[in-house]
Amino acid sequence: MKILFLLVSFFALNAFIADAPTISKKERKSAAKFLKESEDETLKTIGKLSEAQLKFKPAPDKWSVEECMMHIAASEKMLWGMTEGVINAPANPEKRAEIKMTDEEVMKNIEDRTTKRKTLPPLEPQNTGFKSLGEAVASFTENREKLISYTKDTKADLRNHVNTLPSGSFDCYQMILFIGAHTIRHVKQMEEVMADPGFPKN
Repeated sequence: MKILFLLVSFFALNAFIADAPTISKKERKSAAKFLKESEDETLKTIGKLSEAQLKFKPAPDKWSVEECMMHIAASEKMLWGMTEGVINAPANPEKRAEIKMTDEEVMKNIEDRTTKRKTLPPLEPQNTGFKSLGEAVASFTENREKLISYTKDTKADLRNHVNTLPSGSFDCYQMILFIGAHTIRHVKQMEEVMADPGFPKN
């Protein structure tokens, strides 16, 4: 009986260790807060604008605020779908050596619009499939709430699942931060549109 008890205890302990989360309570809280704040900032920015203001384009090759929102919503789905695929694949901790940025640097660098980047064709506003601002906002808020809930509750080994993008390698916790920072990046783009001299007064 003593041997049986020890064996049961051993396997139970190992199961507990295997299922233990690899991100701390502080990391969960920080990421969830960042995601919520960037969501709130987005909705606050577009919520006060008229139809004319939403559709205003500083130049033919520039995006309107509405188009920025469509890009944000489409990117939310794409980036999380990519991240979820990496989480569900076997862990690849050997790739952690390829990560060059801290969590703070991920947020800072992705938000920064000093260097402009051309997006992938499926994420260009006209290719997102959204027929209206309302559709884009509904998709964004639905997917963002799911991501916040996931961040708070997941037991996945986010740090040892590494994703490689053209901009660098990121573990999946950093990818969650990447998603929030990408949102802020395009809120800043909205603000650039709103600061244009030709932006409608109302």
